[in-house]
Amino acid sequence: MKRISLFAPRYRKLLLFFGLGLFVAGLVAGTLAGVWWPLPGLLLLTSIALVAWGITGFEALSWHWFQQRSARAGTDALVATLAFIAILGLINFLAVRYPWRLDLTETKVFTLAPQTQQLLESLEQPLKVWVFEPDPLPGDRELLASYRRYSNQFDYEFVDPQIEIGLAERFAVQFRGEVHLEYDGRQQLVQTLRNEQSLSESQLTNGIERLRRDRQLQVYFLQGHGELPLDLVEGGLFAAVSGLEASGFGAAPLNLPEVGEIPEDANVIVIASPDRALFPAEINALEDFLETGGGLMVLLDPDSDRSLYPLLNDWGIEIDERLIVDMSGRGRFLNLSPATPLITDYGSHPIVADFGEGVSVFPLAQPVVIETDEADDLLAVPLAMTPPEMWAERDVDEEASLEFDPERDLAGPLNLGIAVERLSPDDTADTAETLDTDDEVADEPLPRLVVFGNAGFATNGWFEQQLNGDLFLNSMRWLAKEEDAILAIRPRELANRRIELTTQQSILLSWLALVVIPAGGFVGAGVLWWLRR
Repeated sequence: MKRISLFAPRYRKLLLFFGLGLFVAGLVAGTLAGVWWPLPGLLLLTSIALVAWGITGFEALSWHWFQQRSARAGTDALVATLAFIAILGLINFLAVRYPWRLDLTETKVFTLAPQTQQLLESLEQPLKVWVFEPDPLPGDRELLASYRRYSNQFDYEFVDPQIEIGLAERFAVQFRGEVHLEYDGRQQLVQTLRNEQSLSESQLTNGIERLRRDRQLQVYFLQGHGELPLDLVEGGLFAAVSGLEASGFGAAPLNLPEVGEIPEDANVIVIASPDRALFPAEINALEDFLETGGGLMVLLDPDSDRSLYPLLNDWGIEIDERLIVDMSGRGRFLNLSPATPLITDYGSHPIVADFGEGVSVFPLAQPVVIETDEADDLLAVPLAMTPPEMWAERDVDEEASLEFDPERDLAGPLNLGIAVERLSPDDTADTAETLDTDDEVADEPLPRLVVFGNAGFATNGWFEQQLNGDLFLNSMRWLAKEEDAILAIRPRELANRRIELTTQQSILLSWLALVVIPAGGFVGAGVLWWLRR
């Protein structure tokens, strides 16, 4: 039998290549793992031994061996190979330890906004983002990783609220997909990810800015006239108050006759379905609050008191006391009565800009009508509208069938909520006299008003339904002029570079790619073979 020796030249070559392979494997493993022992280190040591064995066989290590031309050539090749591998490993090590990215997209889709970069670099204390979603989108992971590249103080974690129950209770998590910030012992809810929604750089950055500056907006709920309570009871506003506090707002009741004035720190005042009239002095105080740039939210059910009607009329708003009904059956699947319209149509306004065709529900609602013809300095925009098949019924009788009466009922589409703001002189002035005074009034705070013909959508049990809570909280942010204190970060979108082809062009392209060009190649090959035959 022929004896096989590992010292034979051809086997030493195999050991040489095998050793080089182990060296590369050890280098890659150590670079990616960031730990060089035990596995990467053992691979490197084994590779060095095999390479040395493959070169010399341990029996030919002599000066005469190094004098051979083949030995010098092999040594040069080995040194060049090892140098190349070492340089490649060093480049990978530096790339992992000090990542640098080049965004070649036209709109810089994968680059954080300059405001975000400056904010992250200015963080003085640890900040952590808690995403209560165990299966996040890849884009969300990449966005948070980009944040961490700009600051060692930034960290994030994805949490399953059903497993980490204690953590979910600590942040008062109500829905899967909630994104909370934690900074300097303070917490804030910044976004709720629903239906494959992506994490927003704008909302995340502005949430960090608000939390870092410790700027809390204050909301007061008017009490003392039979308004909806703030307690955890049926028909109360406990869920709405909790949502405000989780979003960084302060919320408290306000009894004007008791305190005598509107607090100076009030940003927004909410009047939720009073069933008794307000005192004239209270209405005057609310008017003064609006005129000084405050925000007022009025939620009126069909049975609410009418003492606020004159104030609303001054702002171009009229309350129609007929009840909105839906006989189309669109809410029947959800066991909703005809008096509980299901809304999917929204206006063009920042409050509802991201709603799309989402659903909101308004139990026992009345229409809100815009009447701003005589007030040119007011801008009124509908927030939520019914479809044309709904109408406002004047005669509601449970024993009678509901049918539209054009003489007594109000045809749809109808507005359930309206946002009104007073425009600045820059937007309304047309005369030179007004333009001369722009510098004096430009800094005056401009009032805002939101009116809904329903208060039930914000009550316990309804607040958590679909977009009801978002509608309420977004209205609060707009009334508090939160956008005046936040960073304007516009979302970046990939440029649409798709080529739109007609049917004929698509067919032609398919024939060219699948038939004509391959056939041309075969024909050319056949001609070439024939000429060389």
